[in-house]
Amino acid sequence: MRIAVIAMGKIGLPLAVQFASKGHEVIGVDVNPATVDLVNQGVEPFPGEADLGRLLSENVEAGRLRATTDYAAAIPNADAIVIVVPLFVNDETWEPDFTWMDAATASFAEHLSKDTLVIYETTLPVGTVRGRFAPMIEEISGLTEGRDFHAIFSPERVLTGRVFADLRKYPKLIGGLSQAGADRARTFYEAVLDFDERDDLPRPNGVWDLGSAEASEMAKLAETTYRDVNIGLANQFALYADRVGINVHAVIEASNSQPYSHIHRPGIFVGGHCIPVYPRLYLSGDPDATVVRSARLANASVPEVLVARASDLLGSLAGLNAVVLGASYRTGVKETAFSGVFPTVAALEAAGAKATVHDPLYSAEELAKLGLVAHVEGAATDLVIVQTDHPEYAEVGASDFPGVRLVIDGRRVTSAEKWTGTPRIVLGEGVATP
Repeated sequence: MRIAVIAMGKIGLPLAVQFASKGHEVIGVDVNPATVDLVNQGVEPFPGEADLGRLLSENVEAGRLRATTDYAAAIPNADAIVIVVPLFVNDETWEPDFTWMDAATASFAEHLSKDTLVIYETTLPVGTVRGRFAPMIEEISGLTEGRDFHAIFSPERVLTGRVFADLRKYPKLIGGLSQAGADRARTFYEAVLDFDERDDLPRPNGVWDLGSAEASEMAKLAETTYRDVNIGLANQFALYADRVGINVHAVIEASNSQPYSHIHRPGIFVGGHCIPVYPRLYLSGDPDATVVRSARLANASVPEVLVARASDLLGSLAGLNAVVLGASYRTGVKETAFSGVFPTVAALEAAGAKATVHDPLYSAEELAKLGLVAHVEGAATDLVIVQTDHPEYAEVGASDFPGVRLVIDGRRVTSAEKWTGTPRIVLGEGVATP
């Protein structure tokens, strides 16, 4: 097949490489000329994705994969178009911002050929493919959905850093605007993906047709929103346990020994491109979902709660030096999308503290570009807050922060022995270690 993949980001590029690895002709489209140049050189534009560098180089050298900024060079006569353009959410209104998605849709629709399969993999609010994008494509292209082209929703379900493994591990969900479209999508994905055998699923691993684009859209929102709600519940349990002197981690372990309980682990913040964003996409279609809204607000509030606790224990944070350990939103990944570092630093500064940041993955210059001030090794410190569970933070202790008076571990990664003599609070452990 001839396949166009729109947006060569951390999901789109591995997808393009996967499709090419199965022997298909793949053309990637991206608005960034630097990204396009690197892809055409067989060089990965971002680090950290397992096997991407090797597979990208192999497929570019074999002539199966190339990239362009020109839709006119990629879209005509494509058998399938896969769209993985980012969708943003307004931080104030929580409404989806379709600017980039609309622009990409309009651009490829201008060059769309008959009989093309159009697949959206970007997570979308329920009803978006049918109600927004299919009519837009029809208006611009002059073609009719269901007759001249087929529009499908098939959510990406992978985690950056392990995309190729996740593509094999998880069922590929599809939903069309017609059964004919869904059948085309099944044939497409069976030709570009391989699936691990799994005996834990209710049906064989592979392509799962959910019956409609709306059901497929909701499935992605449901699986990610569930995690946010579950973490929100865990965080509320943790904050309560801290107040009454209970170790919530022991409670969660005990609860989850019963097969109907699946409580997640608490943490200072829920970051990344997915979990903080997709509940808001769900709420854009179901604004009365009070459980979803409450969980999202609860998770977002934890940095302020922990900073307020530090202020209570230290008397005041005004003029104190605070260090936030971790800029990344999760361990081992050089990515700050919706990272808890930003609200944690903001809460510290609002309390009058001088906040600096350390992260083993970022240089001082890189932190400065993010609007953060890098911690200087050996600088006087009053307060340490652990925001990311990098394994390096299990090895640091009071001797690394001269004058430290309190450490708050929001990720349960620090070692009590390393902080002997310094008050240490671990979210959910119920007591402060003197």
